[in-house]
Amino acid sequence: MFFFPKAKPILKDLIEGYIDIHSHLLPGIDDGSKDFETTVSLINSLKSFGFEQFTATPHIINNIWDNTKEGIESLALETSEKLKLGGHTSYFRAAAEYMMDDSFSKLIESGPLLTVKENYVLVEMSYINPPMQLYDILFEIRVTGYQPILAHPERYLFYHSNFDEYKKLKKAGCLLQLNLLSAVGYYGKSVAKVAQQLLEKGMIDFTGSDVHHENHTKSFHKKLEINNSDALKEAIRRNDFFRL
Repeated sequence: MFFFPKAKPILKDLIEGYIDIHSHLLPGIDDGSKDFETTVSLINSLKSFGFEQFTATPHIINNIWDNTKEGIESLALETSEKLKLGGHTSYFRAAAEYMMDDSFSKLIESGPLLTVKENYVLVEMSYINPPMQLYDILFEIRVTGYQPILAHPERYLFYHSNFDEYKKLKKAGCLLQLNLLSAVGYYGKSVAKVAQQLLEKGMIDFTGSDVHHENHTKSFHKKLEINNSDALKEAIRRNDFFRL
């Protein structure tokens, strides 16, 4: 008797009533959406997959994307109002994706950070190497009263050969947010493999689209590269914590 392997699901088919906490949908502010028309197009695509709420998280990176809390909030309000005028009823707001670098401590000290909910703040690292004072920064974030969520940990290649580093991050109180497109191999097979490991070990707390452009939304039509779709579905469900 022959047994044929079960076909892997398509990513978009796992999405229903999804609360996204990581995207680059604010127009003209970073390497994401370039203008309002693009924002509308991306949101329409995501809504067709089952997205219900959107939190845009533009980069704040010193000397690259020098965005400010005030500038992001102003553009988010303007964008939200224009979306409503266009008949879009989905909830749209903004937070930020903060680069943990030498300048980040000054931002913490200077006033409130833009959070995805309450005290939950989205942070990222350089793809080249982690900051030398990583655990000091994480400690500072927590002692200041924030809960760090590390964006796309599976994409930091310098951790792939030392999985224990992910365990250290968790022990330091850092939550982990998986990029949905990692599950379809968008960023490469090695990233998909680590994504699967993190999911299977129950180390992923939340997920995010990290959508920047149309190539990202098109990739929701791809089949999963990872084997454990149940673990991914559970991680997707946990985003309900951010429902407003």
